Amino acid sequence: MEKAILVGLRLPGISRHEAQESLRELARLVETAGAVAVETIIQQRQEIDPAYFIGAGKAAALAEHAGREGIRTIVFDEELHPVQQKNLEELTRTKIIDRTRLILDIFAKRARSREGILQVERAQLAYYLPRLSNQGAALDNQVGGIGTRRGPGEKALEIGRRRVREQISSLDRAIENIRRHRNVQRQKRTEAAFPLVALAGYTNAGKSTLLNALTHRNDVYADDKLFATLDPTVRQVRLPGGRYALFADTVGFINKLPHQVVAAFRSTLEEIKRAKVIVHVIDISHPNHEQQAGTALEVLKELGAGDIPVITAYNKADTLSAAQRKKLTNEEGLVISARTGQGLDKLLARIESVATPGLIAHRIKIPYTGNSVISKIHQLAVVKKRRYGADAIHLEIGSTPEQWKRIQHLIKQLRPY
Repeated sequence: MEKAILVGLRLPGISRHEAQESLRELARLVETAGAVAVETIIQQRQEIDPAYFIGAGKAAALAEHAGREGIRTIVFDEELHPVQQKNLEELTRTKIIDRTRLILDIFAKRARSREGILQVERAQLAYYLPRLSNQGAALDNQVGGIGTRRGPGEKALEIGRRRVREQISSLDRAIENIRRHRNVQRQKRTEAAFPLVALAGYTNAGKSTLLNALTHRNDVYADDKLFATLDPTVRQVRLPGGRYALFADTVGFINKLPHQVVAAFRSTLEEIKRAKVIVHVIDISHPNHEQQAGTALEVLKELGAGDIPVITAYNKADTLSAAQRKKLTNEEGLVISARTGQGLDKLLARIESVATPGLIAHRIKIPYTGNSVISKIHQLAVVKKRRYGADAIHLEIGSTPEQWKRIQHLIKQLRPY
């Protein structure tokens, strides 16, 4: 397994704990990418060195240490300026990878859908563009990342800036076409009057496991790895009152989320902006869960979803002691365990109260030949009472105005009786 040294910088205003926690997370990212962190280095400075990121003396010592230990990969916990990266590569004679590129490498390995692959490639090209020389010379040390696998965008490293920009424009057009197709799907969901619930939160908080638990299925990929889910997944979930809602599992957030990723995945993340309610899933077992929660809320605000109602779900409660769980009862959020099912009934009830407010009562009758319509009404509305008459089935339902329009349209399609 490839060995790597991790390097971080502690600037004024950053505590030692924060710097150490950031490097611990970087070590998990390195592990996810297929390498192992054998050493971590944190330098305290007043400002970033414009030439080497860390101080020139520290960089020279790092080069000597890496050469002596036979380490060929050094990973920095921030995005490096192209000049800093070039200087470090020349000085250390190693592969220099920054946090942004590491995340992009992971995304390249995780992407499965056509849209995901295109979005990752677009993000990679945006990252590599300023690192190409004006003549389009190849960046020898840039190929491969951790391991030997090339990401989707790396095949363009040997071409000039103009062609890279053309490729980015081409990818933007392809992604836009997929976005239009998704908008058609969204319109159909709107017409069906199913409220959308977005599962959001820090990476590896358990969002995909939660979606599997709520649907009583196991068809959404879930793993104890960072960024196990890249492609959005939408599933139908039955709420306690009998109605259905659509739950969207979205890509996880992370501290220092690269702006290239946010820009490339903006069309995918739009699912969050269209939600009636956001379930903010927090890994309560993580020692740094408060900072992770703050990071997730900041990203939601950046995406323009800051005004959407949020339900906080403290996940992985099964890993806590009884005393820790009792302490959480004073919090505003709900304590749940996607793995054991603890608290999921309360979560669904809370979601229903927020996502489906103000149901209006209606009385309707459906002929016995309209069983298919009755089935759709059960999905659209809350059926409070059913009575069988001589020539029709009488229903008392509760629905929103949008759902009622849809139900009226279904009834009109039935033949007179």
